[in-house]
Amino acid sequence: QVQLVESGGGLVQAGGSLRLSCAASGSTSSIIATSWSRQAPGKQRELVATISSSGSTNYADSVKGRFTISRDNAKNTVYLQMSSLKPDDTAVYYCNTLNLGSTTSRSWGQGTQVTVSS
Repeated sequence: QVQLVESGGGLVQAGGSLRLSCAASGSTSSIIATSWSRQAPGKQRELVATISSSGSTNYADSVKGRFTISRDNAKNTVYLQMSSLKPDDTAVYYCNTLNLGSTTSRSWGQGTQVTVSS
């Protein structure tokens, strides 16, 4: 199993920056991709960014050019650098992994709140 702990959320003014961290533990060798998703009140969960085990990345159109996903393999940590934040970026941000073991599974963190004030 993979356990995930997110950190780095908080309150920031529009135009500011935050960096979220997702630290993985457990069966980290089974992780084939890590994603950040977000859910705002009253809205569906939205996939924000993904980084694969090969290092390839994908972003939602709404965050392209503003957010960067990266990882530190030595620390088993994935980061989401968020810049030029907008009030619409306000949400709970969740880290999740796609794991390949005897079966395919997903692991989710507990979420971290990001609030962008106008």
